[in-house]
Amino acid sequence: MTGFADRTPPAPCCSPAADTARTLPEAGPVTTTGIHRVTQRPLAGGRFAMGDAFAEGVATDGETPCHTVAVAAFAMDETAVRTADFAAFVDDTGYRTTAERAGSSAVFHALVDAASVDVLGVAPTAPWWWEVRGADWRHPFGPGITPGGDLADHPVVHVSHHDALAYCRWASRALPTEAQWEYAARGGLEGTRFGWGDDRTTPSGTELCHVYDAAVWDSPFPARPGSRVGAPPTLTVDALPPNGFGLRQMSGNVWEWCADRFDPRWYRRSPTADPTGPDRGATRVLRGGSHLCDDSYCRRYRVAARSHTTPASSAGNIGFRTVSPC
Repeated sequence: MTGFADRTPPAPCCSPAADTARTLPEAGPVTTTGIHRVTQRPLAGGRFAMGDAFAEGVATDGETPCHTVAVAAFAMDETAVRTADFAAFVDDTGYRTTAERAGSSAVFHALVDAASVDVLGVAPTAPWWWEVRGADWRHPFGPGITPGGDLADHPVVHVSHHDALAYCRWASRALPTEAQWEYAARGGLEGTRFGWGDDRTTPSGTELCHVYDAAVWDSPFPARPGSRVGAPPTLTVDALPPNGFGLRQMSGNVWEWCADRFDPRWYRRSPTADPTGPDRGATRVLRGGSHLCDDSYCRRYRVAARSHTTPASSAGNIGFRTVSPC
């Protein structure tokens, strides 16, 4: 199996884990010379109930116990980093992503025309993830594949945790802590399932399926290989209404890297003020769910939902946004 490490379900439905034993060429140095082009929203910080108040998550995700956390003021990107933003970073530095150096990345099988790309293998515990030669942030479905539109204003994907940190160094930004991310995603609402309330109806009374389900899966998961070729699976970063803090798409579209290492037992001993995650752990936290989240299989677009994968992993549903001090 090329590129993938075996994982215990259900985590691989979200993103497959890269084999950390792979040896890759050096990425090259990154200096702090960049201009971050994403608008940031200042957040006052405060205390909030972090975690799954409804005990609806997968036990191994460690979303409980629900516990009170305080975060200091910070600023967060209004949107995920776009492909165009990441291109500016690459143009300035010559940086080569993990996927580019590895020569492949993970693509969801419904988006792959197997006759047009080189499929190197299938994730052993999640066969809907195919390792495609030449898939990377410039070529999210493989080389030479046009998805039916310009993706410059879509969130950049196929970026590893290493790549996201490299961008942050260039832009003098940081990845959010998991606590910062959940505080921001809640948008000022306390103890709710989603950033708009507890059920699939927005505050305006519009059914969520008419507003937000555009950012998550809308048919039986995992669909058939090749069944969605030509249809971009992501939305532009500003396509949907913001939450109460003015932040867009904190649920669905793409998973977002956090700074923290993952430990399913962390909430039992997490500090109550500005926690930064455990000191040890082989994987890093992902938050927010993606366009592949579906109620029939994975409801991880809930605001308390957590996932994780190895920092060398990249896939067509993983991106990031950044934070900075206020």
